[in-house]
Amino acid sequence: MSKRRQTAPKREKVRDIFVARPFEGLADEPEWIALRELVPAASAPLTLKPEIIEEYGDRPVTLSTVLPMAWPAMTRSDGRVFIGLQRHVQSGDVSRDLTVAILAALGTEPGGTVSVPALPGQGPRLQDILVDGPLEITMHDGFEYWLDADQAEDPNVKASLERANASIYPTVRLAAGRAAYWCRVAPDKGHVRWVLPEAEDQALDALARLSAAGDLLLGEKTKFAGMFRAHGLLVPVWDIPGEPEAADWEAPLADFAKRYADILAETGPLDADARRAKQGLIGRQLTLR
Repeated sequence: MSKRRQTAPKREKVRDIFVARPFEGLADEPEWIALRELVPAASAPLTLKPEIIEEYGDRPVTLSTVLPMAWPAMTRSDGRVFIGLQRHVQSGDVSRDLTVAILAALGTEPGGTVSVPALPGQGPRLQDILVDGPLEITMHDGFEYWLDADQAEDPNVKASLERANASIYPTVRLAAGRAAYWCRVAPDKGHVRWVLPEAEDQALDALARLSAAGDLLLGEKTKFAGMFRAHGLLVPVWDIPGEPEAADWEAPLADFAKRYADILAETGPLDADARRAKQGLIGRQLTLR
């Protein structure tokens, strides 16, 4: 009798998918990007679509900038689900990553460890499972909002909490611009960073026109540090003095926002000065982190 070699079942290869604007179509796309890239400690409740609640049950889901040890998701013993925006492992589509984490957490018993695959493969995205609307963002000075009583006693979680709290720098949402944030990174230095909602090419042309006209600054002793791309949108960054508080930058940013909105209406080709300014802006792109 011949012996046949036993072979392990062939593992299906998960294909990664790249999406340049993973949050496109969400009402608060710029804020999703800001929480993902700019804000150290914040949270916002998410509302699941009725069909998701029917399948998985009605459990509160909270979006968090970061979770203990950069977990993608966790469930508390009280049934609440937390999803981490800033995580170590990600695929080419952040929206699908977050959706897989949400569904995995909803399928995990309260207080259990959530297992999330590194690559989500084909499947639903945030746009498919959430009732869309503006995010109700709460800013935090620390990450204590993570924990229930049981988790607070875990030495690994407590150590992660201490490290995370130590990394927080003062950050404030500015009312003058949607997804605009002030932060103080040193006693004598701060930043204003603003995720612009317009498509990248449109925003870049507007910034180039403002630069050519000398209207790119937020006032005296400020400097346009550059800009970076984040999930398909542009984020200009200004260096500002560290002494004034966040509220002192509301009026300067409001003035800039008006100039920016006015110049967005110009749709003709860039003149020579604006073209040169555009090349200068492209050459000053920043690398985030």
